[in-house]
Amino acid sequence: MAAVHYAGVSHRYPGADSLAVDSLELDIADGEFIVLVGPSGCGKSTSLRMLAGLESVESGRIDIGGVDVTSLAPRERDVAMVFQNYALYPNMTVGDNMGFALRNAGMSKADTAARVLEAAKMLELEPLLNRKPGKLSGGQRQRVAMGRAIVRQPKVFCMDEPLSNLDAKLRVSTRAQIAGLQKRLGTTTVYVTHDQVEAMTMGDRVAVLEAGKLQQIASPRELYDNPVNTFVAGFIGSPGMNLIDAPVVDGAAVVGNVRIPVPANAEARVVLGIRPESWSLVGDGVGSVSVAVELIEELGAESFLYGVPPRGTDWSTQSGRLAVRVDRKLEIGLAETVRLVPKFDEVFFFSAATGQRL
Repeated sequence: MAAVHYAGVSHRYPGADSLAVDSLELDIADGEFIVLVGPSGCGKSTSLRMLAGLESVESGRIDIGGVDVTSLAPRERDVAMVFQNYALYPNMTVGDNMGFALRNAGMSKADTAARVLEAAKMLELEPLLNRKPGKLSGGQRQRVAMGRAIVRQPKVFCMDEPLSNLDAKLRVSTRAQIAGLQKRLGTTTVYVTHDQVEAMTMGDRVAVLEAGKLQQIASPRELYDNPVNTFVAGFIGSPGMNLIDAPVVDGAAVVGNVRIPVPANAEARVVLGIRPESWSLVGDGVGSVSVAVELIEELGAESFLYGVPPRGTDWSTQSGRLAVRVDRKLEIGLAETVRLVPKFDEVFFFSAATGQRL
């Protein structure tokens, strides 16, 4: 086990005008489970591959356990990689796949078998040790790939979207298993995903990247409760935070018939951040925001309605519509107009010019 430190690390792919990763500063504690999350092309996988030695570092330094590994070959870093596509040898059994790296390193057959059996017990793979990958399900193959990494007892686990090939239900159960296993092993783990729900449910901390730059790193709760800018606010949460561009008149943002007091440093326009659960449905005669219902998502335990503002209003949403969580027992029809009031103490304020939190 070891702490990991990215010190101003950058990477540029050949022929690219911009950096794939731009001056990444990141400290990962010994034994921490950290998740790198962001949209496609944000630099999260590149950051992971630089740690593993699979991509070069253009500038900056990477330390593992206090040792500068920037110029070391992958095999000299004591890092185990788990890929999206499993990368198992089809002609080998589960046990042989798991023990392959140990045998190549010169470990005895007896010690290799003991390590493999220990990992197989953790992953509930004992009955499958003599099967070949072609006879396994996707979830079982992913557990074998995990086992192959575990038996090496590395300083750091690097996991690059390992659940992407699994169906939705299996992803939920497997991510819980991975998180629980990491806690048992206590191995420093860097996990990459584009799925913010996966990130929020697995990581001790979550690092949000966009266009090669680290936007914010914090615990899942802190990210949700205190996003530093509009990108993090809109990316974290399902559905994401409503981002409303509104005019400021006499110290208040005006949205429909609602006036929301803004911070003193707000400019002529401000971006309001309001989560779907931070709205209340109201009746006629109350100062409110009116939207026409365009879509209703029924999720069983809860429902979300999506509404669009009337034409000619002086406010707009960055996504084009508002998402609002409502009681699933309410019967609301499509194209129906509903009136909403935000919970004032749950409104976030962002600069319309920079996107930064006010």
